[in-house]
Amino acid sequence: MTHRRDWTDPQCPVARAADLIGDRWSLLIVRDAFDGARRFTEFQRSLGMARNILSDRLRTLVDSGILASVPNDAGTRTEYRLTERGRDLFGVIVSLRQWGERNAFADGEAHSALIDDATGQAVPVVRVLDRDGVTLDSAATHVERVPSGE
Repeated sequence: MTHRRDWTDPQCPVARAADLIGDRWSLLIVRDAFDGARRFTEFQRSLGMARNILSDRLRTLVDSGILASVPNDAGTRTEYRLTERGRDLFGVIVSLRQWGERNAFADGEAHSALIDDATGQAVPVVRVLDRDGVTLDSAATHVERVPSGE
């Protein structure tokens, strides 16, 4: 992983995550990687983005340890694979998808759906739970900040 010195907010995990994957292109590349995209041309076809921007985002995701650049089976082309760090973004992508389903579409407007392969049903809504399984929301949590100077 690249060790940055220019974090937006060095002690905040949300800010660091946003610095690494916060732009729309990077999130959509990660989404496409979860959907099976591996080659530069597959990402470009799906996203319709300029080659230079795609190259930059792929390089940043590789440098950040989210994707790995590996030769294909024939050794003729580079493929991009999610690393463990990248696969750990699955919950983030699902949460963002579900937020979009609730808040970015008009009632009744058609949109894609994430389906559980085992059940054939839509993936249940992601919830934050306490240790007893009770749903937590922002009113039931707080952030403990790092004291100044550390």
